[in-house]
Amino acid sequence: MRIAVVGSGYVGLVSAACLAEIGHDVISVDTDTAKIAALERGEVPIHEGLLPQLLERHRGNRLAFSSSISSSVREAEAIFITVGTPQAESGEPDLSYVESVASEIASAISEPKLIVEKSTVPVCTCESIRKVLSLHGAPAGRFFVASNPEFLREGTAVTDFLYPNRIVLGVDDDFSAAMLYSIYQPLAQGTYYQKEDAIPSPRTGKDPARLIVTNAKSAELIKHASNAFLAMKISFINMVANVSEAVGADIDQVCAGLGSDPRIGAQFLHAGIGYGGSCFPKDVSAFHSVAMQCGVDFSLLAEVMRVNSQQRRQFVKKVRTALWTLRGKKIGVLGLAFKGGTDDIRESPAIAIIQELVKEGASVCAYDPAAMPKAKEVLLPGIIQYAENEYQAASRRDALLILTEWEQFAALDLQRLHSAMKLPIIIDGRNLYEPSRMAAAGFLYYSVGRPLQITESMPYLWHGIHLSPQPVTLPVAARGAGVLA
Repeated sequence: MRIAVVGSGYVGLVSAACLAEIGHDVISVDTDTAKIAALERGEVPIHEGLLPQLLERHRGNRLAFSSSISSSVREAEAIFITVGTPQAESGEPDLSYVESVASEIASAISEPKLIVEKSTVPVCTCESIRKVLSLHGAPAGRFFVASNPEFLREGTAVTDFLYPNRIVLGVDDDFSAAMLYSIYQPLAQGTYYQKEDAIPSPRTGKDPARLIVTNAKSAELIKHASNAFLAMKISFINMVANVSEAVGADIDQVCAGLGSDPRIGAQFLHAGIGYGGSCFPKDVSAFHSVAMQCGVDFSLLAEVMRVNSQQRRQFVKKVRTALWTLRGKKIGVLGLAFKGGTDDIRESPAIAIIQELVKEGASVCAYDPAAMPKAKEVLLPGIIQYAENEYQAASRRDALLILTEWEQFAALDLQRLHSAMKLPIIIDGRNLYEPSRMAAAGFLYYSVGRPLQITESMPYLWHGIHLSPQPVTLPVAARGAGVLA
């Protein structure tokens, strides 16, 4: 099938490459001519595993690039809208880009076309797109609008698309249903998985993708409800982690007990510094706004957002506790992206925490395998320093913070790290290490929701308000009771 994907951002570029991978002829469209020129040269604007491989495989063959929406629409049978829907100050999503694209699509429709809304949008957006198409002259009976929400996770977006746990088709007519089924047939029937050069499955088995057919409004609601529920799970477990710290429990053990219940599940039960990225913050806020507009008091979502913001402040408080004061302290930071596997720093907890540390007078040196170029665009020059590797970030630092769960950050040479640091204090916002292992390596190791382990052989401990170079032996009853910073 001939498909145009309007918008070459994260969702658009991954979708275009994957649609080409399963056999369609795809045009990736963006009005940013510089971006299109870079894509045509083979440059990849985002850090996403397997995406460069797919772009190289299909560029100039099944995948073309264009800056003209109208000409691309005329050539296509189906048009996917994947433009941004940024959050406005009111908390509602800004749908002006969707409206602009819909109006331009209208002028190019001369034969039946399927317009697929794939951007994350509020319920009833399909209805609005139909109105815009009609108002801008699209002939009645020549266009059909459907919702096909994406469930892509940054860092695993390609395999999420090709090996989905579900494909939601939000359709209100037979034409849309038939077209979307044809588009996803290689995944729904499993024929793609039989190809010798298919992207390998991230899990055991290659079962055909599950199609869930709904009406358009239900599909739109599924997307927002899914992200809101996952965000709620994250905020919930972070509050449980705070209780665990207060009473001396271990959040990892608590999560093991919770996650073993199949009604709850273990996914997203990971205590840390809160969610970020381009989806969860925006989608939870948008869903809350939609509920209020409908007269529904969905205050639970407001609490989810409040807890998430609080978790970042809680972590800064933990750093302050570990170092007593922040002014004049030299702090190393591992991680700038909102999660591992991506260079995306949108709504990154790491960026927010760094800004607060600098505001309180700390000097920060940071390292991230992928996100430093984008961080330099957001953080003003001179705000922080950037290191060439993890150990340079930790060199002669009073403390090291782990803020992003990159795999390489969980495999550090602890002896080398200990030697590099001025003080062996690590505050881990992602719980990448076992506290007992870090204590044995001589670190004063703070994590989220787990007790601070004290060993008598630690070279440095807070003792009262003075940093003592001698081991401090505490009565057994006092250990882990909060008497240490």
